Amino acid sequence: MDHSRPYEKLIAWQEAHQLCLCIYRTTKVFPADEKFELVNQMRRASSSVPMNIAEGNARRSKKDKAHFFEIAISSLEEVHYQCRLSFDLGYMKKGTLDEVNNHIGRTGYLLTKLRQAIA
Repeated sequence: MDHSRPYEKLIAWQEAHQLCLCIYRTTKVFPADEKFELVNQMRRASSSVPMNIAEGNARRSKKDKAHFFEIAISSLEEVHYQCRLSFDLGYMKKGTLDEVNNHIGRTGYLLTKLRQAIA
């Protein structure tokens, strides 16, 4: 029995989900005093990306779909800055930043194409 949802077939969602998992793994080693600050913000922003793709994909109108995909793109930019800040504060290593930026780049490209496809 297949329990997958339609959004799970979207490559943009799959990449956004991988980004979210990467952020969760990465923030596990952040300083304890960041747990309710930067860690929380990064996890919320990174999970917002696949969540909004899923919600947008379920919407019927092009306008509604586009709205949720725009929110996902905005959340992606938020994650990008948070990662830059984490690196500059010494919480994230260069290799990890590169990995995250690769996910962000792929997700952003796929989201842009997805948004254009419904226009």
